[in-house]
Amino acid sequence: MTHFVLVAGTWLGAWAWDEVAAELRSAGHDVHPLTLSGLAEKQGVPAGQQTHVRDIVEDVERLDLRDVVLVGHSYAGVPVGQAAERIGDRLTRVVFVDAMVPVDGESALSGWPSDEVREAIGASGFWPPQTAEDYVGQGLTDEQISRIVSGSTPHPGDTATEAAVLAGDLGELPVTYIKCLLDGDEPWGAAAELLKSDRWELVNMDTGHWPMFSQPRELARILHESATRP
Repeated sequence: MTHFVLVAGTWLGAWAWDEVAAELRSAGHDVHPLTLSGLAEKQGVPAGQQTHVRDIVEDVERLDLRDVVLVGHSYAGVPVGQAAERIGDRLTRVVFVDAMVPVDGESALSGWPSDEVREAIGASGFWPPQTAEDYVGQGLTDEQISRIVSGSTPHPGDTATEAAVLAGDLGELPVTYIKCLLDGDEPWGAAAELLKSDRWELVNMDTGHWPMFSQPRELARILHESATRP
């Protein structure tokens, strides 16, 4: 049995995976959506980027999961990529869903214009959630947008600005990278170079940056297929 650990990106918690998790469970998989510290029902828990890495590793180890597929969406690709190194032979595959990938010594904001984000985090220490207008053009219905906006919580700023810590080469890990084409044609940052590795595969989805809402069944299908990759 494959054990999926699903980690959503900025502002979101485990709830964001409800529809995808249901599809995967109906296909016979064990599924563990994870809320990172400081978000959703874990608001108020202090968190930096390494806190989020530990959240993932400790969840896998506490549940004694094997044959693990780690799934990281958007920002969560950064802690998921680091956690993938640390769970060793428990790992079967990593799936990055339109995600940032970690670069040793660099923050999640490295490699893209981030002045606005840093200014938004400011003295509060939190990255404020987006408004409904920010989700227009991403293949989402009004109802889906309303669900995302109402469920979003401020994101701990340190998790975006602290540096990643990697011991090895992510190109050596078995990876599926899902690119959501309404959010741009090319993978973000370091992912473009890593996709040259023979161990990385690229899968495109004709939807926006939040496919767990816009196309949950199709995303679940791709995740299911990724679990059978060598």
